[in-house]
Amino acid sequence: MYSQLILKRFFCNSNSLFAAEKSLLATLRKKTGYTFSNCKKALELNNNDLTKAESWLHEQAQALGWSKATKLEGRKTNQGLVAATVQNQNAVLVEINCETDFVARNTNFQEMAEAAARACIEFSKKYALGENPLIKIDLESRQLNELPTADGKLLSDQLALMIGLVGENASLKRGICFKAAEQIHLSVYTHPYGNERNGILLGKFGGVVAFRQIRPSGVDIKKLGKDLCQHIVGMNPDRIGTVFDKPAGNTDDEKCLIYQEFLLDSEWTVGDLLKENGIEIIDFKRFECGETDKRIEEDTPEKITTCQ
Repeated sequence: MYSQLILKRFFCNSNSLFAAEKSLLATLRKKTGYTFSNCKKALELNNNDLTKAESWLHEQAQALGWSKATKLEGRKTNQGLVAATVQNQNAVLVEINCETDFVARNTNFQEMAEAAARACIEFSKKYALGENPLIKIDLESRQLNELPTADGKLLSDQLALMIGLVGENASLKRGICFKAAEQIHLSVYTHPYGNERNGILLGKFGGVVAFRQIRPSGVDIKKLGKDLCQHIVGMNPDRIGTVFDKPAGNTDDEKCLIYQEFLLDSEWTVGDLLKENGIEIIDFKRFECGETDKRIEEDTPEKITTCQ
């Protein structure tokens, strides 16, 4: 009778222990996304301490990522995403590249793009405007890699971790930050439109525009900003233009923004639309994933431009 009681207690305790370990394993897998066997090993090596097991997994994945990054270095990364966001008076565009469009649709890759955009926003906050209504900060690959993320690690560390997960080469290509005074409006847009992660827009193309209202008109500023960004992404102007610029003979060849037919209503030129609504564009930028941008050179300090 006594031995049966001991045996019963043993099975009860074993079942309880197994259930607890199973719960820890499920929690760790859900939290990290790593395989069953890796999570099981992490718990075993760390005496079922969930925090230590998670830290061990990230360390292992990052080490694997650096190894893969070294092996894959040099493989072309022409696919990827442009991430864009506005927070208060700061706006950013950042491009992150990978080898295939398949990986660009991967959740881990999109999380990386989101982290890069947030790191750029935090970076832009450290700059003071002074008397300038707008400053722009251009960032190239090396500078992006050295930006800290929310958890204190560098973007390069998070990139290595992501490479280890997706098994494909990836790179942080370029970024641009707009920092504006209170009277300046900032808008961003990405195409295809609608892919968003926690307030970060993602697409193959991205645009940012800074503008101000020089007279009251009752226009919906938020909608107009989005429409102007959409036009910039779709029509790819190379400059704002002034009254001293001459329109191109063929409207399809027009690269001066104010003389382009407005994308959403060809009855208007952009210049006429701005005049009608009392709007002045101060500056804009457009990113196309995979394009070459010669204005951002390697191994240079961040390029800061002021606009009046």
